Amino acid sequence: MHCQFLHELRIRGILETVMKKLLEFLVEGILGNDKFTISESQETGQTHFVISVPKEFVGLIIGKEGKTIKTIRNLLRVKATLEKVGVGVSVEEKS
Repeated sequence: MHCQFLHELRIRGILETVMKKLLEFLVEGILGNDKFTISESQETGQTHFVISVPKEFVGLIIGKEGKTIKTIRNLLRVKATLEKVGVGVSVEEKS
């Protein structure tokens, strides 16, 4: 039982790394630069990613009527669903 729990934690850590790399790839492609950071936290069995970007890039990540951030969330949600984990993404202005 203990070994299975450790195995699940290891797998979850790998999945979070894969999802973070996917998110970094998407954001860098949208911005055309690497002037952003992505932090992650665990909340009730769900990984939550926060994209921090300079003020002038927030609109690019959110997109017209929120379409870009919704697409980013959907792409990560597909990967998370396949792996039976939860994921959330938000954007904040980098200070």
